Formats: sequence, structure tokens, C-alpha cells
Amino acid sequence: MIEIRTIDHLPLEGAKVFYRVDYNVPLDGTRITDATRIEETLPTLRLLREAGAAIVIASHLGRPKGERKPKYSLAPVRERLAELLGAEVRWADDCIGDEANQSLKPGEVLLLENLRFHAGEESNDAAFAAELRKLADTYVNDAFGACHRAHASIDALPRLFPRERTAGGLLLAKELEFLQKVTNVTERPFVALLGGAKIAGKIEPLEALVKLADTVLIGGGMANTFLAARGVPMGGSLVDKESIEVAHRIMEGHERAEVVLPVDLVVADSLDAPAEIETEDVSDGLTEQQKAFDIGPKTITAYTSAVREAKVVFWNGPMGVFEKEAFAKGTMAMARAVADADAITVVGGGESVEAVKASGFASKISHISTGGGASLEFISGAALPGVEVLRR
Repeated sequence: MIEIRTIDHLPLEGAKVFYRVDYNVPLDGTRITDATRIEETLPTLRLLREAGAAIVIASHLGRPKGERKPKYSLAPVRERLAELLGAEVRWADDCIGDEANQSLKPGEVLLLENLRFHAGEESNDAAFAAELRKLADTYVNDAFGACHRAHASIDALPRLFPRERTAGGLLLAKELEFLQKVTNVTERPFVALLGGAKIAGKIEPLEALVKLADTVLIGGGMANTFLAARGVPMGGSLVDKESIEVAHRIMEGHERAEVVLPVDLVVADSLDAPAEIETEDVSDGLTEQQKAFDIGPKTITAYTSAVREAKVVFWNGPMGVFEKEAFAKGTMAMARAVADADAITVVGGGESVEAVKASGFASKISHISTGGGASLEFISGAALPGVEVLRR
């Protein structure tokens, strides 16, 4: 079990806290389309304010590559945060220097401009970390979604504070609690539901899950690659040819889990303007014109049954192109099945979160991770720099 230093051990009254969060929220222009990552930090923010701490909030947004790019400004986040927190949020147009080093009273909140406007953030630069260190006397990290990155505000910076003045926030503690219910599973059956476009990027989590779970259900574009590895003609479907060998290895390995693939698929000749949408049994294979965009009704029934019998469920990746209504049935059915399961249910970030929210069942999930990449790396057994630096 991984145990980190937690916020309840910190001397907070009169402290000035550098609070690293992950406000890398989706934007449509300057409109935030999903504020989940902001909302999830509110319990820690309220605790810090009530304890009499002043709070300097730092985050990244997008990939500005060390340059100041207005479209990646955190200014829209400031407005939403103030609205959700019900308090004024002050603003600094930079994350270091005089602009950032403002005098704050207990309970006051300051949001810094995007950390990644400085190249030193992503390069884990010691000098950049030293500039950030000047802003506070205490460090709290709730940016689970960035904990797998050895970046300055995640890795180098907390090392500059006394250990007793560094800790994980309530969100980080919750993430670790639920993800360790998956990696240290005690209740069974444990069912993993994996989808998304490709195997590449999910190889290590896949290999870990076939050793941990009782059943691994495969859907989405990932299933196309597994089916192709089994010799099923996949027509014009997306197939990750470079991962065929990986799929063979996972299916042929004598691990704990049974790897289950779709028995039928929803197919069409085109994603955006399909002339005809059909359901095809996998045993028949697909014609050259057909492309798989969702799991079929027989597969939905089988997967739903497996999920509802589970005691622990981990889900990462949609079952099809759920953004298109014609190909959303598989993903929405799995969202309902996971929500209805009498189990510990963990959704591992990324597109799965969008799918669960779109389904309307998000409130019935035990835990929805704020970090897709981080949750997968944690499941795979990788050490996360942002967690390691806070270990007890």
C-alpha cells in the first residue's frame, strides 16, 4: 500500500500554501465545457480557507510548449472557480516574480497564470522550482492528473520545502484510496472494461490488468486490433497494426484473467455520413467497405452480465464512437451497467469520464478519476513522481 503525507498533518493556520491542482479543463474558446476538475478541488480549498491558510493556486492548461499563448490562459478558470467557491479569486498574470508573489491574508485565494508558459515547468528545472518556492511556506498537491509527470511544480518544488510542510490534498488521497482498491483487490469477481481507439499507450495497464482481474472485457477500437490478431477480417476498421503482436501475447498468456472480445459489432461504410448501419457477427468477418464503430447487442448483453456480477469494476475507454448517437449504444449501456453494479466502481479518467457524464449515471459511480494517463500508469504499477515525493 502507498501512504502519503496528508493535509490533516499540516500546520495550516497562518500558512501560505502553494496548492498545485490540475485545472487542465476542456475549453470551447473561453467557455469551460466540463468543470469537474475544478469542482473536485473545492473540498480541499474550503478546508484550507477554514483552517486560516492563504492559498496560491497553480496549474497548467494545454501544451503551450513554454510560450505565452492566450488560448491557454487560466483566466476563464478564475471566473468559474470564484463562482463555484463563492469567494473572490485574485489573479496573477504570471506564475513567478513580483506579480505572483502577492501578500495574502488568511482565507484569501490567488490563481497564478499557466505554469507551462515557462519551459522550466516541463523540464523540471531547479531554478524555476526555486522561483515557485518563494511564493509559499507550505506545499499541497491535488493534481493527480499530472502526478505521472516529473515536472517542476510536481517533483522539484516539493523537495524544496521541509517534509513536514508538504502533503497531498483530499482529492489526491481519494484518488489513491480508490485506485488501490483496484491494484490491491480483495473482493471478487474483479472485472476490467477497456476500450478506446488503440492498444498503444495502454500496453502496460493491459498487461497488469490481465494479472489482477478475473475478466477483461475489450471494446472500442482496441477490440478491432484483438479481433484482427485472432484472424477476423476487420474490413476498413481502425486496426493498430503495430500492436497485433501485443494482442497475441495478451490473449495467449496464461494469466489470471479471461480476455473477452466482442461477438458482434455495429458497422457502417462511413462515420460521418453512413449510407447503411448494420450489425455483424464477428464470426462472419467484415467486408472491405465495412468499419466497426461500436459493440453490438449480443456483446452488450454479455458484457452487462459480467459487470453486474462483479464486486470491483475498473473502466477505461469507450466501447465505440459514442460522440455519434448511432454508435453510442454500447458505451451508454456499459455506463448504465457499471452504475447499477453492486460493486466498487472506478472510472479511470479520459474519454470514459465524458461518456459517464453523457450517460447521466456519473453520480452512481464510486469514483471517477481526474487523471486518465495517471490512473493507467498507477494501475500498471509505475511509480508516479508526484506521489513518490509525498510518501510517508
